[in-house]
Amino acid sequence: MTYYGASDLAAAFRQVRKNTIQIAEDIPEAKYSYAAAADTRTVAQMLIHIANSPRFQTLVHVDGRTSFEGLDFPKLFAEMSAEEQKPRSKAEIAAQLKNDGESFARWLEGLTDEFLAEHFTMRPAMGPASKTRFEMLLGAKEHEMHHRGQLMLIERLLGITPHLTRQMQERFAAART
Repeated sequence: MTYYGASDLAAAFRQVRKNTIQIAEDIPEAKYSYAAAADTRTVAQMLIHIANSPRFQTLVHVDGRTSFEGLDFPKLFAEMSAEEQKPRSKAEIAAQLKNDGESFARWLEGLTDEFLAEHFTMRPAMGPASKTRFEMLLGAKEHEMHHRGQLMLIERLLGITPHLTRQMQERFAAART
């Protein structure tokens, strides 16, 4: 019996992406060039990185690949990095987050339990010898949450109270009355 399947994975990803989009909307476009430290991504670059990251998962899983063998990581990461450097407006970034996120979630919904249970051979330096496709695809959500945490800290540095904090504060205030 499976307790967490493709539709659950898609719903969880949609929730994470919804929160990322809210952060993208809360940060003023004038602050999209802000970088928290030298040699780190700007807000815009991080949001583009988040938007593009699920493409890695679809690249790995759509063609029947069962390992990373033959995948040119340096080329792939160079292409992804080049995409992050292209200037985009806040509206363009928000649209990409919405469109690409929904496309990925729809793809996730269509996966079968059998597909999610398949094992994928990892590279030696990447931890366990193999992971299920489910575990790897769950990693897309985890990766986005990692960067969203960074963006929430950046919001604080910019004087913005993150929306999840605002919502919690509103719930506490309502409970006190």
